[in-house]
Amino acid sequence: MNIQELSLPEIEGLIYVHQNILSLIPRFGPWRASCLEQLAFWRSRHHNLSDSHEQLEKSILNLAEALLLLPSRRTGRTTPNPVRLFFQLTLTLLLRWAGFPDDITDSSCGIKYLRYLRDLWPQGFDDIIPYGYVTSILVWALASRVELNPGDCMEEIREMTTVCRELLKLEGPPIDPFIFLGEALRSTRPYAMKGELGDQVVECLREADVRFPSRELSFLLACSLCRRFDMKRSITDYEEATTLLNRAITSIPDLPEDIRRNFQKDVLTEVARLSYMRFVTYGKPEHLEEAISDSRTILNLIPPDDPYRPLLSYCLASLADKRLDEFGIEVIEEEHHNDPHTIDLSSLTESLTNSNSSISNEQWWEHFRALDTLIHITDMGEIEAAIKYCRLLHVSIYRDRTCIDPQRVLFPFGVLLFSAFRNTHTIEYLDESIAIFHDALKMANTAIDQNYLAGFLTVPLYYRTLLRRRREDLNEFIQLVVTLLNDTNTGVSYKFRFSHLWAILARRLGHPSVTAAYENAFSLMQDTLYYAPTLESQHFRLVSMREHYEELPSHYASYQVHTGQINKAIETLERGRALLWSEMRGFRTSADKLRAVDSNLAAEFEAINGDLEKVTKSMVPRENMGIEGSEVRGTWETNPFGHLVTKQRQLLDDRDKLISRIRALPECGNFLKPPSFDTLRSAALRGPVIIINHCAQRSDILILLYDSPPSLITTTDDFYGRAVELRDRLVKARKDHSLESKQYQRALRFVLESLYKLVGKPVIEEFRKMRIPEQSRVWWYPTSVFYDGVKHYFSDLYIPSYTPTLSALIESRKPKRQTSGKPSILLVALPESLRHAIKEIWAIQHLNTTITSLISKKATPSSVVEGLRDHQFSHFVCHGNLEPGKPFDASFKLYGGQQLTLLEIVRSRLPAAEFAFLSACHTAELTEESISDEVLHLAAAMQYCGFRSVVGTMWAMADKDGHDLVEHFYESILSSDDEPGVAYYERSARALRDAVKNLRRRKVVALERWVNYVHYGA
Repeated sequence: MNIQELSLPEIEGLIYVHQNILSLIPRFGPWRASCLEQLAFWRSRHHNLSDSHEQLEKSILNLAEALLLLPSRRTGRTTPNPVRLFFQLTLTLLLRWAGFPDDITDSSCGIKYLRYLRDLWPQGFDDIIPYGYVTSILVWALASRVELNPGDCMEEIREMTTVCRELLKLEGPPIDPFIFLGEALRSTRPYAMKGELGDQVVECLREADVRFPSRELSFLLACSLCRRFDMKRSITDYEEATTLLNRAITSIPDLPEDIRRNFQKDVLTEVARLSYMRFVTYGKPEHLEEAISDSRTILNLIPPDDPYRPLLSYCLASLADKRLDEFGIEVIEEEHHNDPHTIDLSSLTESLTNSNSSISNEQWWEHFRALDTLIHITDMGEIEAAIKYCRLLHVSIYRDRTCIDPQRVLFPFGVLLFSAFRNTHTIEYLDESIAIFHDALKMANTAIDQNYLAGFLTVPLYYRTLLRRRREDLNEFIQLVVTLLNDTNTGVSYKFRFSHLWAILARRLGHPSVTAAYENAFSLMQDTLYYAPTLESQHFRLVSMREHYEELPSHYASYQVHTGQINKAIETLERGRALLWSEMRGFRTSADKLRAVDSNLAAEFEAINGDLEKVTKSMVPRENMGIEGSEVRGTWETNPFGHLVTKQRQLLDDRDKLISRIRALPECGNFLKPPSFDTLRSAALRGPVIIINHCAQRSDILILLYDSPPSLITTTDDFYGRAVELRDRLVKARKDHSLESKQYQRALRFVLESLYKLVGKPVIEEFRKMRIPEQSRVWWYPTSVFYDGVKHYFSDLYIPSYTPTLSALIESRKPKRQTSGKPSILLVALPESLRHAIKEIWAIQHLNTTITSLISKKATPSSVVEGLRDHQFSHFVCHGNLEPGKPFDASFKLYGGQQLTLLEIVRSRLPAAEFAFLSACHTAELTEESISDEVLHLAAAMQYCGFRSVVGTMWAMADKDGHDLVEHFYESILSSDDEPGVAYYERSARALRDAVKNLRRRKVVALERWVNYVHYGA
């Protein structure tokens, strides 16, 4: 008879038969115990098929009675084996517990009985109950307890580990206990892997995986390594877990369909979890993008009603928020990603107030969930309530000594106290915040945790040092910052910020480490920019950290001037200005000198630079936060930005290694290093460069000369504040009034006259002392608020131009292939939307040189870019557009509403280009929110992609001025008599100055119309 094939009616018949037999046997008859055992067996089978609780209860009673009837010694075949009978009772109790898991009495009894049976081995066992079977059931029972109560399970984990380690000493132990141990760990909190116990678990599963190679056991070993990585942040755990998970992924396609789907979900869930933890640990951009891709992949696999989906969706949303904070990349969300945990802070606070008992592990976990939500609150009332709650938890840490992870309490407590200080300026909050962070540092288990906490401690220490100016606080602050700078896991952005704060404190308190702090910050500034892959995301980072980017170069330069290092100050300003243009010029660095030394290295360098340039100038499409797409890990179908990040990081790494190889060559030791002062002074070859350093601590005007030391013009104490006031006055006038209004004209005149007194007059006086002839070429190199307008009322005596950087000016004078005769001109015009444009177009077309016209329908982005490549001069007559906050979307409006954007321009290489006249609005104006020292406008873009000289406009222009202005301008340039031997493009500055002077003589021309035009470049 095959028991497994018996139907329920057949089993009921057997129960009936055994009940009748039992009724005929005396209560203490020799066969009664055997009959009870058989009856209990069939009742248990009935329960398995019918889920009848009544039959299960009767089975337990039958077994208990049978055990009580057993004699002290087994008397023969009629007496059941007591060990087997006891084991059956144990299994039946555990079976009943499985149906009623909230009642742990049966599980406690069952586990107790299994321990007893295990202790009997080997004397008490025979072939009926193998030892491995008993231990398997014991580990299963303990694992079930863990899954039902994952918060308070350390003892169960410890016992399971002990049992499994003992099994490994046997020949041919069963695999099931190790599977049960691994599955139990998957349901626990990460702190189960803390300390020595976590190491024992991993070693146990690792040895079992070696002895019983299996897909499931390898996966569970990977899970245990993931949890230990969460606790210890060991890179070896991450690498081993990754290897095992990748092996599991490769096995998925070969699995049967009924197994494949669930296993794939489990594996990719662990992959997403591991990549999320790696990003939290190391904070690299490629880690963030991989975590986003992995999270999307697993969300694509699990159904909407999966219990883990809300948590996974929330994690994905938090990653997306981090990306938005770091790169400004927004996504379209298809799911609502709320925090899946609802926290009632008042109830938790009340429970701590009214309870004197110790807090259990599971209760601590609930507190951790609450604390994780508190660090983002900003309302002072909520902050005070949260601080009260944290103080009660803080007391519990030291009172009960049961807290499984004190840092999870101390870190948010310190953050909340610092937030309270920022809201109230109460220094007691600041002191308490520092004390709490000190406590947390003492309890940190790993170097990563210590440095993470140290990063948060530096900020309140910085503020207390500013307020109290205590030397011991400064020394501790510097010690923490130096530790963080040497830590490979601290993000480059944080290192940059910390170094800048170090420089500020060291300078204010006269600490000897000022120069070291500034140099550290400067060395990190470009790396911080490279953290983002594209120009748009890099600009976003510049703006998000503008306080550091704007202040650092000017502050360091002012310090160097203060200490008599004027040459160094000029080097510093050059290194810290126009970072994006400098980066892009670096991609087009000539390899000719390197090619003469090593042609292979030169070719490799040009190839990597070309690839980096493509990535950096890429446009990132808006992403859908939905999770459609591939189910295979590692694809970038739904994450194109992530693909750019990964590619850029690899290219940067390759380029850094290549540059190190190049610099190792004797002839190339300074390859791609910042230009020295001796190189920069060549920018003044054709005339002095006026450098204005606008800094709150001291402002200076430096005049760079080619063959003499720089000249220093000291400024008045109110120079900085006066300049800011003038900038704000002009900005307000622009917002409140139209450019043609009398109010704006008065404001503009006042600002320009004030700027002349503040800057122009002192410079002219210094020029006269230096005997610089009038009508000489001069270049303005302004910083900060002096970007607009410093040249006006100055141009009567000198011929002024602007330059974004000294390097750009030097580059604009490098020799190119010269063409004979007058330059050809590309005319790009849209007369339909500009009433007076026809006259300007007519004036250009009747010049005595070759003219190519792209007018109306012919003026498309592709045709314009193609035309720019073949002409020395270009002239635009169209609308210029600005996009607030998006400088790379600044554009020329072409036919049919098409746009030729700044980004499209900088992608071009224009070897023939020499001069561009941008007779369009806003072509030399910065967009709102842009950083002035970055000089991100259309005129600078034209200069970058090859034009040596560019004329642009600082705001909207009046198209009716175009005809007279350009007629006079080109007449001056194309005349061979005015400046014989001077290249045509180099005549553009004088020609513009003279054309504007001619425009000024017309009394009907308002001030804002003629001061609008600026000249950039050679």
